[in-house]
Amino acid sequence: MDELAENTCIICGEPKSEGIHIVSEFICDACEAEMVHTDVQEAKYHFFIHRMRQIWVEKNA
Repeated sequence: MDELAENTCIICGEPKSEGIHIVSEFICDACEAEMVHTDVQEAKYHFFIHRMRQIWVEKNA
C-alpha cells in the first residue's frame, strides 16, 4: 500500500503526510488543529464527534 493511501484523513478525506494515527486511523494536522479549537456549541463539533466515532465502529466491527 502506498503512503498516501495509508494517510487518508478520516475527517476531511484528503491524503496528507502530516498528522496523527489513532488506533488504525489517521487525522491530518489541519483537522486536528480545527478539532481542538472548535467549541462544543458549534455544529462542526458534532461532525467531528461523528467522524471520530468511526474509529471505534471500524475497530469493533
